[in-house]
Amino acid sequence: MSHRATLYLDRLDAAIFDTDGVVTDTARAHATAWKATFDNFLHRHTALTGTEQRDFDAHHDYIAYVDGRPRREGARSFLASRGISLPEHGDRDSIDALSEDKSRRFVAEIGRYGVAAFPSSVALLRDLRRYGVFTAVVSSSSHCRDMLRAAHVEDLFDVRVDGTDMERLRIAAKPEPGLFAEAAARLGAQVSRCVVIEDSLTGVEAGRRGAFGVVIGVDRHGDQGGEMYERGAHVVVSSLADVRTVAHTHPATAVVDSEHPNLSRAR
Repeated sequence: MSHRATLYLDRLDAAIFDTDGVVTDTARAHATAWKATFDNFLHRHTALTGTEQRDFDAHHDYIAYVDGRPRREGARSFLASRGISLPEHGDRDSIDALSEDKSRRFVAEIGRYGVAAFPSSVALLRDLRRYGVFTAVVSSSSHCRDMLRAAHVEDLFDVRVDGTDMERLRIAAKPEPGLFAEAAARLGAQVSRCVVIEDSLTGVEAGRRGAFGVVIGVDRHGDQGGEMYERGAHVVVSSLADVRTVAHTHPATAVVDSEHPNLSRAR
């Protein structure tokens, strides 16, 4: 259910981008790190309890329980799906320990393979900035700044709101819209004149809950488009190469045009 979209830039104050899977090609590294962490734990749990657990699925489990969530919340969410409850604190089998193990593995993964930005995302960012549209990037990860620097795209954003800000300001995780709302507030932008660009279902829902003017879902694998529309996306694309920009519009034109038959004048 991927389509194309046209953004009318004189109807926008700002564009707010998710990081992993939208700007940087790091969702795969997150999924790989989570799989190693969870599989190690599940094997221990099976040996201790005698109840066999299947391994973590780096695609389906990642999308359903972890994608777009802070580490500890992602750990709780996945374990709950398996009927497992762990203490918050402890040296090994605890939420804190699993979260820290995942973080170490993620840092090692990007240290080994580096961080790349999606060329189509960089092109759209440069286009937006050329026409004076403010840009922000959000992430539930405390590694956001390091990832942007490693991908050489930090200077393409006016504002960054990340996992460190979430903890400091007590911003609720997606699908609550707090991350996006904080970015809009820092830019001095009206949410109705902002576009949110997300690749997670929880992020798309957060954009809808926050009443943002346009919510674009990025469905790179081609299997989430229908649910993204159900969660509130105005348009779903497979890549930001499918989003074009127009500098000026007729006064009656909406923020975005989409070929999707039910959303041709999303506001």
